[in-house]
Amino acid sequence: MTAFDLVLANGRAIDPETGLDAVRDIGIAGGVIRAVSETPLTGATRLDLGGLVVCPGFIDLHSHSMDVAGHRLQALDGVTTVLELEAGAYPVAAAYRRAAAEGRPLNHGFATSWAVARMAVLLGVETGGDLDDFLAHIGHEDWQRPAPRPAVERILGMLEADLADGALGIGILVGYAPRIDPSEYLAVAALAASAGLPTYTHARELVEQDPATPIDGAEEIVRAAAETGAHMHYCHVNSTSIRHVDRVLGLVEKVRAEGSRVSTEAYPYGAGMTGVGAAFLAPELLHRRGLTAHAIGLLGADGRLAGDDALRAARRDTPGAAAFVHLLDEDDPAEFAYIRRALAFPDAAVATDAVPLLWRSGTPDPLAWPLATDAVTHPRTAGTYGRTLRLARETGVLSLQEAVRRCSLVPADVVGTGVPAMRRKGRVQVGCDADLTVFDPAAVTDRATYADTAHPSSGFTHVIVNGAFVVRDSRIVPTAFPGRPVRA
Repeated sequence: MTAFDLVLANGRAIDPETGLDAVRDIGIAGGVIRAVSETPLTGATRLDLGGLVVCPGFIDLHSHSMDVAGHRLQALDGVTTVLELEAGAYPVAAAYRRAAAEGRPLNHGFATSWAVARMAVLLGVETGGDLDDFLAHIGHEDWQRPAPRPAVERILGMLEADLADGALGIGILVGYAPRIDPSEYLAVAALAASAGLPTYTHARELVEQDPATPIDGAEEIVRAAAETGAHMHYCHVNSTSIRHVDRVLGLVEKVRAEGSRVSTEAYPYGAGMTGVGAAFLAPELLHRRGLTAHAIGLLGADGRLAGDDALRAARRDTPGAAAFVHLLDEDDPAEFAYIRRALAFPDAAVATDAVPLLWRSGTPDPLAWPLATDAVTHPRTAGTYGRTLRLARETGVLSLQEAVRRCSLVPADVVGTGVPAMRRKGRVQVGCDADLTVFDPAAVTDRATYADTAHPSSGFTHVIVNGAFVVRDSRIVPTAFPGRPVRA
């Protein structure tokens, strides 16, 4: 009999690729799944799951919370791999070096950042592969303007070098520079297509929101897919489309039927979060989304902004400060229906758009756990996957098996374009990485709220990354840093 390092026994194994949903023993050795067995297995450690679900670890395509504390909070929500793909990082080598030097509980990876490369060319910004590079200059108008062709060529050259250095694709924050020439966007998509890697787009405004937009944000994404052949990923389609989500999803469905590859993602919340200096949060533009300044609240501050003057002051003084943007009322069934439809759209991935943690009293020990009580974030950082599974259980928006697929296999396949390492994730199969999540389907739930934003989810019993426990018996293992880099 073969002895394994670890046996997860008597769990309800769900493999979304093969359709397996049955009690199995899972044998793990060397960080890899070595057996999925109907008969009992022996191992150095044998853990009886007693019928709990064991499934692929969740893969977050869209996380900006890339430090140790953020990883741990997401691990308690069932996540085993976190990827910074929408904003990306430039240069990616610096981002990977930082993670390697510090250690990470979860697997991690980065797209290259079109926005930061653009800032480097047009503003002369020195870049270090950190999200702060973007947030520090988010409100500067000079990087948001159309660029002359020589500048565009320099930007493309920088992105191409990052792709050669292992970037997982190109993150395109075109929604933060909504007046650029559409030809530049097409050129970036063509570069991604030539590298065989996806793009990850925060869309510019829809024509319903800005009739004078150079191109409708949804039309731009699907046009690029058709004209260049690139795999275009539509980030957080719920928060950029809002009440126009049916029109946008219909367009995506149409071009898919015609042979283009456009994937989508959504999160189950009605509030977005971004830097308060973002172009689309200018007070004079809020009406396009049916908002007022009172829909915005700064992370770490009490209450929402009082009015336009307070918003202008925040944009002037702290443009990179994280701000809640309450787009849809989650308690209104008619409003939440827009979010449901984005989640239920065929093959939509669940992704968090997690934001970095902020401590009201300053910066604590980055390895300290539990989190200090003054830590704040968006509740989706802590609760997206617990909430998705709870909604599946309580509302039937997705079946349990489909919810697991949207959190694991679907994102693995999105990133898997040009990234062979992802084909070993999102699956419970022999030879795949032992990135596994164990949860109680009757009890798993989110607990983070807008008042208690960093409250971890509950019901996730064990989370295993490359064969090592990051969460065991619902508690973080503070010495566990088994996360590995994912590169193209």
